[in-house]
Amino acid sequence: MSAISFSLLMLGVLLNASAQLLLKAGTNAIGHFEFNASNILPVSIKLAMQPHIMGGVACYVVSLVVWIMGLSRVPVSVAYPMLSIGYALNALAAWYLFGESLTAQKLVGIGFIIGGVFLVTRG
Repeated sequence: MSAISFSLLMLGVLLNASAQLLLKAGTNAIGHFEFNASNILPVSIKLAMQPHIMGGVACYVVSLVVWIMGLSRVPVSVAYPMLSIGYALNALAAWYLFGESLTAQKLVGIGFIIGGVFLVTRG
């Protein structure tokens, strides 16, 4: 895999992971909500106008374009497993930013994910 292909895929993964973190920050700012017939419009507007959520959606849009560029250069059987790195990044970032738990079991799982992605991209 070339450096450009790897960079495109990693940028796509980072943007996707960032989108998740921004969406979580947005929902933290809004708080718990539910959709029902009487509130679907006001809740939708509140979500659409929340800056973190807007940033998360923007990251998703850009990540889609970058990911498609990466897929045009790399087999999907190699590219798709790289999305798993996003889980590892988000688990660490969620622990740091939101105080979510990061147990030894999760860390071992993250190690397996990173090891698996390494094996897939080398083979």
